[in-house]
Amino acid sequence: MYGVGREQAESFWQVLRDKLLRLGLPAAPERLSWPDDLAQHWRRDDLLLSQTCGYPLVSTLPQVQLIGTYHYRVEGCDGPNYRSWLVVRAGDPGERLADFRGRTAAYNSTDSQSGYNGLRALIAPLARDGKFFGAAIASGAHYQSLKLIRSGQADIAAIDSISMELLRRAQPQALEGLKIIGRTAAVPGLPLITAAGTPPEQVDILRAGARAMLDEAVSARLLIGDFSLVPRSAYQIITVLEQQAAAQGVTAL
Repeated sequence: MYGVGREQAESFWQVLRDKLLRLGLPAAPERLSWPDDLAQHWRRDDLLLSQTCGYPLVSTLPQVQLIGTYHYRVEGCDGPNYRSWLVVRAGDPGERLADFRGRTAAYNSTDSQSGYNGLRALIAPLARDGKFFGAAIASGAHYQSLKLIRSGQADIAAIDSISMELLRRAQPQALEGLKIIGRTAAVPGLPLITAAGTPPEQVDILRAGARAMLDEAVSARLLIGDFSLVPRSAYQIITVLEQQAAAQGVTAL
């Protein structure tokens, strides 16, 4: 799910694939699959390895097995946990979330913890009759949300801290004219998953291979610093945030 372009992920997979085969995995695809429908992709019975967001994990993927969660060497991350930054135009007079009442928010997708659920939880205590923003635009991706802010089509977005740092290093011009005014609650990061039917011995190989990537240069370029098995129960904080917002009458941005 991370990387400013597919090349970084493909390079990561080539190294990981070699490790998995050496560890005894019977077979692994030579190239990554890039599905348009991620929700369907994550539910495939033959899913070997993928990375998902914590929100779909707790809301629609009860059947998948967790392989583990990478830790990232990025400000805003603490162990396996991460946050999103609240990003606005640098010239906007607003300095806190409350200043953006009635303005336009951008978000990547409604099934995103970093861009949607985390922001919804923040606006809930500020909402009136279930609303805080005047409008909300689905952008399709974090970097597109930033484009909407820079162009003036939107005023604020919650952008995953890891995506922000990767973008800052690869395309610093994409962050010009922007500032950070806040952050969302910390939650466990994006987990690696496999299908429910993946045999236990292969699950062990996948975990060993993922952990063995920690010292690789391709991992450093993706800002990966550590790896751990975060229990599914830890991700329930995401459901709690959604429920707390709903209890305050907020079910959407």
